[in-house]
Amino acid sequence: MKKIEAVIKPHKIEDVRSALASLGILGLTAWEVRGFGRQKGHQELYRGSEYQVNFMPKVRLEIVVTDDRVPDVVKAITESAQTGTIGDGKIFVLNVEQAVRIRTGEKDEEAL
Repeated sequence: MKKIEAVIKPHKIEDVRSALASLGILGLTAWEVRGFGRQKGHQELYRGSEYQVNFMPKVRLEIVVTDDRVPDVVKAITESAQTGTIGDGKIFVLNVEQAVRIRTGEKDEEAL
């Protein structure tokens, strides 16, 4: 099993969710985060004062899938989250040692 973590632009979350749903991926965890990379932030004007915004709003997704689903899920996220501009985000794929469904006690792939 693998955990796929993706950090994407907030306005792309619905596109990514739809792309994953079309693959049969119906469960994911998402939360709002802030960060920066090459994008480095931008200048904003607030009440006549200019200030630097260093942390950009992003959405972090986590999805756990079987090993054979990883290429399709990564492709779906990449294609649906891509805008072609700096700050589109990153995808990380990590190993998952064990998964347990709390309600039933099912383990590993059966728990997904």
